[in-house]
Amino acid sequence: MYIPLVFLSFFGFSVTGLFGRHIGPKGAAIITTSCLILTFFLSVFAFYEVGLMGSPVYIRLAPWVSSEVLLINWGFQFDSLTVIMCMVVTSVSSLVHLYSIEYMSHDPHLPRFMSYLSLFTFFMLILVTADNYIQMFLGWEGIGLASYLLINFWFTRVQANKAAIKAMIVNRIGDFCLIIAILTLYVNFKAVDYATVASLAPFFKTQTVNFLNMDFNILSLICVFLFLGAVGKSAQLGLHTWLPDAMEGPTPVSALIHAATLVTAGVFLIARSSFLYELAPNGLELVTVLGACTAFFASSVGLLQNDLKRVIAYSTCSQLGYMVFACGLSDYAVGIFHLANHAVFKALLFLGAGMVIHAVNDEQDMRKMGGLKKLVPFTYSVMTIASLALIGFPFLAGFYSKDLVLELAYGRFTSLGHFSYYLGTFGAFLTAFYSTRLACLTFLVKPNGVRPVIGYAHETFSYMFIALCVLAIPSIFVGFWAKDMIVGVGSDFFGAAIYNNPKTLHIFDAEFVEFFYKSLPVTLSLFGASLSFVLYNFQSSILFNIKVSSLGRKVYTFLNKKWFFDKLYNELFGQFFFKFGYTISYKSVDRGAFEIMGPAGLSSVASSVAHQLHKAQTGSLYHYTLLILTVVALILSMRQIWLMFEYSVDYRGLVLLLITSFLILSSKNKVFYKT
Repeated sequence: MYIPLVFLSFFGFSVTGLFGRHIGPKGAAIITTSCLILTFFLSVFAFYEVGLMGSPVYIRLAPWVSSEVLLINWGFQFDSLTVIMCMVVTSVSSLVHLYSIEYMSHDPHLPRFMSYLSLFTFFMLILVTADNYIQMFLGWEGIGLASYLLINFWFTRVQANKAAIKAMIVNRIGDFCLIIAILTLYVNFKAVDYATVASLAPFFKTQTVNFLNMDFNILSLICVFLFLGAVGKSAQLGLHTWLPDAMEGPTPVSALIHAATLVTAGVFLIARSSFLYELAPNGLELVTVLGACTAFFASSVGLLQNDLKRVIAYSTCSQLGYMVFACGLSDYAVGIFHLANHAVFKALLFLGAGMVIHAVNDEQDMRKMGGLKKLVPFTYSVMTIASLALIGFPFLAGFYSKDLVLELAYGRFTSLGHFSYYLGTFGAFLTAFYSTRLACLTFLVKPNGVRPVIGYAHETFSYMFIALCVLAIPSIFVGFWAKDMIVGVGSDFFGAAIYNNPKTLHIFDAEFVEFFYKSLPVTLSLFGASLSFVLYNFQSSILFNIKVSSLGRKVYTFLNKKWFFDKLYNELFGQFFFKFGYTISYKSVDRGAFEIMGPAGLSSVASSVAHQLHKAQTGSLYHYTLLILTVVALILSMRQIWLMFEYSVDYRGLVLLLITSFLILSSKNKVFYKT
């Protein structure tokens, strides 16, 4: 049961990729979707056996690396953390496959698209089921490859090419840091499997390494590099710039990346490495601060974006910040709970946005929409549910996880906890504002689009309809159903899958937070939603006056241009690396030193020598005689030098050498003519 759970998606990818031309779009859709649905049911069985019944499963397939210094097995670890991630990945992926059958039905490359989706899912399952860091890194790089292929699926579009390359390059920074972390683990622990590292970690709690005359705690160093790897994949502040541009891919790709696969990998890595982070408090502080800053930053940028999918993309970035700083406050279980809740309503939000885009002839600018409430009522309903779950409306999925994250942050009663709480609370207000703005501009305000486009907007009631219906149900109920089981007081759902240091266990403290601080996030969220609804429906002139004012223009430009991160990176790093790459790497090294020492240098030297030898062939008998005598004299002089240094100093040999040298030099200055 467990091995097919991992490899069924790879089977679908292989069959579709190899025989897609023969089985056609319909056959490719049936095979890949059937494999994913079957994988989902196997995940449900695994969740029941491992998660609910508390029976972890460890499978060793075969040795991968076997040497005197390192042993790595092909192995799979199914514990509570693994099965909940498998449930999230397979449920969302199977529905995205189902949705794509209709959404991409007019694309001639549907078999290739479905095979890429299955490959993406397979590598994500490899990542979450691995029992060591090397195998996890295989899945990590695999989802990077699959994301490149899917973002660049429409490879004839220049913007899709740029977005895919940008995602690959930015993620390479995080991947390089993750490699350093794994190598540091191996050098110190002589192992990379989770069980061995977790057992040895307490012995390295006080160990340090000296670098540049500074001592660094080994565990803190490893945790920092692990987190920098997570920063790239989970689009945290600094390496977040690829995430909005990834919207150039088809909408089902955006749903899969943002809901269940790529961006959740970093959060999973932190939770899986909890046995290291709990022994390295400095690493947790960095995680907390950067996560809280990301939550605030992304929500502020999403406030004034006009592209429908980019608004949702920045909401993903913001919610990832909540998950990360929850892990930074040692609330790993709550972070994973929010990840699972977020997956369902974010997938619903993206797939609903896909239906809107499909209905209005591929238009994505919200300013050119409006008035779609009556034309696409079902899509309006499901997107409203998803938006309310996102802002944490009471008793929907997001309410039970996001508010719990903020309560636990305040319940730490530390400066870092309060810092995270206030940034997260203000981020919740901004999230509610831009989520309501999205609904108003798309569905509620007067139509602003072209008459033929808006007038013929319609819905489809086939596979896309089924996928949205299925996702709408957990978006309402999953938080209420799963909270007590996964993160309830006294719950031991994760067991040994997540290491909880007794000194940092404070789930009980959330129950003693004052009512004001408990109710503040939901109050501000409702206030932000109400304010946005009123301004965009009834008082749009106020927004216009603010936007055209001197201060308003500056704030609008600053937020709309995403805090100028792209401009900063392009001017500081982009230009520097372009110049360095051209003048140093290309001209001085590739076309300089390498070519001189390589084929170009050898060919020029050979040509020069050949030219000089050709000039020496004058055809003169006198010249050839002199050359023969010179060579003989050189040979005799070399012998005389040998005898001179071996027995005694003999100046006759030196005189003969000087005469011979003089003859050679003088012969070069003469011009010989043929006689």
